Amino acid sequence: MSNDLVRRYGSLPVPRYTSYPTAAEFSPEVGASDHEGWLRRLDLGESVSVYLHVPYCRQLCHYCGCHTKVARRDEVVQRYRESLEAEIALASRHLQGRLRVARLHWGGGTPSILGPDGLVSVMDVLSRHAVFEDGFEHAIELDPRYVDETLAQGLAAIGVNRASLGVQDLDAQVQFAIGRVQPLETVEKAAGLLRAAGIERLNFDLMYGLPHQTVASVRATCAKVLALRPERIACYGYAHMPRRKAQQRLIDEAALPGAEERFLQSQAVAEEFTGNGYVAIGLDHFGRPDDPLAAASRSGQLHRNFQGYTDDDRPVLIGFGASAISQLPEGYIQNVADIGTYMRSIAEGRLASVRGYRLTSDDRARGSIIETLMCNFRVDLSTHADRGAYTNELALLRPLAEDGLITLEDETVAVTEAGRPFVRLAASAFDRFRAADVARFSPAV
Repeated sequence: MSNDLVRRYGSLPVPRYTSYPTAAEFSPEVGASDHEGWLRRLDLGESVSVYLHVPYCRQLCHYCGCHTKVARRDEVVQRYRESLEAEIALASRHLQGRLRVARLHWGGGTPSILGPDGLVSVMDVLSRHAVFEDGFEHAIELDPRYVDETLAQGLAAIGVNRASLGVQDLDAQVQFAIGRVQPLETVEKAAGLLRAAGIERLNFDLMYGLPHQTVASVRATCAKVLALRPERIACYGYAHMPRRKAQQRLIDEAALPGAEERFLQSQAVAEEFTGNGYVAIGLDHFGRPDDPLAAASRSGQLHRNFQGYTDDDRPVLIGFGASAISQLPEGYIQNVADIGTYMRSIAEGRLASVRGYRLTSDDRARGSIIETLMCNFRVDLSTHADRGAYTNELALLRPLAEDGLITLEDETVAVTEAGRPFVRLAASAFDRFRAADVARFSPAV
């Protein structure tokens, strides 16, 4: 890969495409009344995925781009938990029966801040309004610094069978710069406690493009992670957006790597994991060959939703909590992000959904094309629309073809090996909103 191509394409801002249209296109013209109707018309014969958002941490990391804030008092967390439980009950009133849940994911923030008893309480409420399918996946995001034996045992007791540990980086200088100091021993202990409790399926989340990271330091982190044998690794490029996330202003921009260095770091990560037996999955995931996500990738059954790459093929995702997004057959709907407003709305007996998007047939076709490219790196456009429907989009892709990043054959777009790090650029050609305010998005690599 030439430095010229990395310089030209690496810093171009494009969405991560965990949905199409992206959340940037959601509008207040779609709100709670739409949400109610969509829930009423939901086919409960099909199983769904559920996402529970807990927007609190004990301390805020400088790099964080999530909807979260610091909670130092337990009563603050308890009041939020009560609102979350009330929202589950409120939304269920609009359903024609009980949900069938095939996937359950806790995110944040740090959802374990609820504590074992709080997690049990939420699960009890959810169980009154939903039926869990046999063998359903129950996953949670964890901060290794707050995993102890009591929590690990509590997670196992409520049926958690997959945990994602936020590792980010294991270099001391990088950790200090991002406000996330957690030595290797902390991560090692957390993984050991979870495994001892019977939670064997562990994901590690890493990042590149952080302040003071180098190719050498990234390789060193990968070596330490490999020794801990996670089933799956996700490695995301850091998106520096200090205008939107105030805590990111604590990061020294002068210490951030440029586009070429970011690219080299991403390649180093891929080399370390694929060179040690892991399978590359999509753009930024790696798994053991027997990992379900790796199997889905091999069989062409890989999918992408608001949690990133997944083998979850359920078309419906119902989100609960402040800022949570639901993906329903008729469109997307998002709860208000402000926690106080969210809690007041629920207390008044109103759904907290304040913006969303009604899907058209064109949106669904484009979304399918983008997801297929992001997951399989190849798409036959003729299977998604009439021949010739995407002539303009193919014209937009020609510069990428001329630079060897994709191939164009009739109506088939295929991303080359060299072009895989830039797949989001290829996907963006099919995004009819792509020209609007590109500064909202992260660098392509």
